[in-house]
Amino acid sequence: MENSRTRIAPPGSGTAWARAFSILYDPFLWTAEQVGLRAHRKQLLAQARGRTVEIGAGSGLNLPYYPGDVTELILAEPDPAMRARLQKSLSRNGQRARLADAPAEALPFPDGSVDTVVSTLVLCTVDAPDAALREIARVMRPGGQLLIIEHVRSDSPALARWQDRLARPWRRFACGCRCNRATAELIGACGFELEHAREASWRAMPPIVRPLIIGRAQKTTSDTETEPQSGGQAQPASTSSQLSGG
Repeated sequence: MENSRTRIAPPGSGTAWARAFSILYDPFLWTAEQVGLRAHRKQLLAQARGRTVEIGAGSGLNLPYYPGDVTELILAEPDPAMRARLQKSLSRNGQRARLADAPAEALPFPDGSVDTVVSTLVLCTVDAPDAALREIARVMRPGGQLLIIEHVRSDSPALARWQDRLARPWRRFACGCRCNRATAELIGACGFELEHAREASWRAMPPIVRPLIIGRAQKTTSDTETEPQSGGQAQPASTSSQLSGG
């Protein structure tokens, strides 16, 4: 039986711009999908297996790439406007999947019940990525996997400075997206080990969101890194200043 979790509203949900952004999202990404991102999705999602949960499923751009032998597909999307578009995508695609009105920080699934969690361009947007990663670890079965495509803070000092400068206007435009979030480091600090991760460029997109990391992560044997520090949520010391720039 699915458990009840605290409801967390997505950034900007219910606003006029959030509704408009849900309509503009696919056209905005169209060129980027054509010149590379679609191929990245297809290659990554070929690894999905068993009971699979996609967090922040958005408008359903991943739907065509899930293998037919995935035993159950659950699409978690907390934003009402995006969830409506996701339902339409499901109807058009004919894919068998279940929708869940749930944020990444509060997944309504029992402990150790999921084989694969998918996160594509999501961890940049959630308000508490450390909480989201702890939830993913909680619901994941032993030997489970996290499949990710995420844009990250640039290794280039010059580009990273531009990410910091433009973080606030970009966050308003992109409904909560933090272009300067050091997501790869955060994943490692929250009890996951990235395997076969590779860097890529999100071609045809603004430079501040072009650096990508693509790969597979599994839980480390120790859970100590995911424990919240006293007085607040867990956050890697090396990235805490970067995470507050959006």
